[in-house]
Amino acid sequence: MKKGFWLGALAAITLLVGCSTGKEETTVKTVNLMSASELTTLDTSNMLDFPDAITHTAAFEGLYALDENDEVIPAAAKELPEISEDGKTYTITLREDGVWSNDEPVTAHDFEAAWKKMIDPKNALIYSFLLADTVANGTEILAGEKEPDTLGVKALDDYTLEVKLKEAKPYFTSLLTFPTFFPQNQTALKEFGDAYGSDSESVVYNGPFLVENWKQADMSWDLVKNEKYWDKDNVKSDKIHYEVIKETSTALNLFNDGQLDVATLTGELAKQNSTNENFHSYPTATMNYIRLNQKRAGKDTPLKNENLRKAIALGIDKETLVNNIMADGSKPLYGAITEGFVTNPSTGVDFREEAGNLMEYNKEEALNYWEKAKAELGDEITLDFIVTDDSGYKKMGESIQYSLQELFDGLTINLQSLPTESALNLGRESNYDMFLIYWTPDYKDPISTLNTLYTGNDRNYSNPVYDQLLDDASVKYANDLDKRWQTLIAAEKEVIENTAGMVIISQNQQFVLQSEGIEGLNYHTFAAPLTLKNIYKK
Repeated sequence: MKKGFWLGALAAITLLVGCSTGKEETTVKTVNLMSASELTTLDTSNMLDFPDAITHTAAFEGLYALDENDEVIPAAAKELPEISEDGKTYTITLREDGVWSNDEPVTAHDFEAAWKKMIDPKNALIYSFLLADTVANGTEILAGEKEPDTLGVKALDDYTLEVKLKEAKPYFTSLLTFPTFFPQNQTALKEFGDAYGSDSESVVYNGPFLVENWKQADMSWDLVKNEKYWDKDNVKSDKIHYEVIKETSTALNLFNDGQLDVATLTGELAKQNSTNENFHSYPTATMNYIRLNQKRAGKDTPLKNENLRKAIALGIDKETLVNNIMADGSKPLYGAITEGFVTNPSTGVDFREEAGNLMEYNKEEALNYWEKAKAELGDEITLDFIVTDDSGYKKMGESIQYSLQELFDGLTINLQSLPTESALNLGRESNYDMFLIYWTPDYKDPISTLNTLYTGNDRNYSNPVYDQLLDDASVKYANDLDKRWQTLIAAEKEVIENTAGMVIISQNQQFVLQSEGIEGLNYHTFAAPLTLKNIYKK
């Protein structure tokens, strides 16, 4: 998805309800949150970006959720799954007090229906690969070789779900916290048809909040406490209001004006406000990177050339870019797996520490690869480069454009800044050469990120050596965690250093100004980057 950053949290406005007729006044507390980009859908099967994941996790509830320490806890499920000895069969018991906002019970059938909708190739849903990678028959269904009804998920009764995996997946329970695996009410699916999730009225909810006042392209929406939610007593916010705010300076001004409780800071403004008593920093597993697309409109792009990819990867001075130009507290990153995300199952050593730094800036080597690329492609090379219209990403893109054109004689980079949804759609269509974007893992395992470049991806990168390493990690070593770990380290080196399949730039840190009265803002390193169930204003 991952994951420019989207998010912060805007002001809390206290509204006094009542009048001077002797009626007791009640206080309704509204927490206003900000998003750096628009909400695109309320269909959990069709989510695109961080605002979708965050809103979906607030308005819908999956089998499992994350606590404040990123530990998986039961949600719609009554308890953690019962897993067979071979790791391939999960039996999950649902709680019996879960209810949809249309008063129907939340059942195992709702999960089965949602997953089979997700995997159906006629729906062409972007996150269907998560099911194809894990659940039995998913790959064959997505390829049109089997019917969706053969997917390895079955409601044994109203409150028991059985899931059969293609191979043991040690991360599968954490994957179930991701919105792709959330349930969908079958009555609503039939009633709304193709319009399901296109506005706040064309869907029903089973999570802590209901969505109100939203339709596609809106720049604001509301989350209102769901009084039918089974755990409503632990939901302390009556209402959360979202506004799309794309400029850090605007968010800062609103915070200083008393209209925001939490404002996301990036760039120089984050640095300038680091000593503010309301300044907070939260770790993330979100990386910024450049997708290198090798085929566009049926024709090879210049980035099909490995020497060109390596020249670009080695020619970006991440230390200068991140520490001096962006100066937003993010860190240069030298691999696809972020620091502090996942550790060796035996030793506890962090993946990034054990795997080491890959593709560090090296001007001389970059120029050598550039000359090789020109000998194969010609002296003049032009690349189209898209970025999102978030202010930090525009600045980063402009710096990369300038530095690479200065370094490589004959290179022209055409930079285009687009709204996030438009940019992501071009990414899905492989309609670009280079794309500066972010990624947050969907689940707590290196393969969540590494699988994005397995053959068949939307960047048209294909490498049989890399595929074999991922296959070995997924199948051959599925139950040998130590060998699996070393295989994933080798796979990262193959894709990042040996073949420059993508260019890693930095690891985000989330910086906010947060008013003293806001509590319960829970950030995460995978799945939805923020959960809202526990947020409240004192």
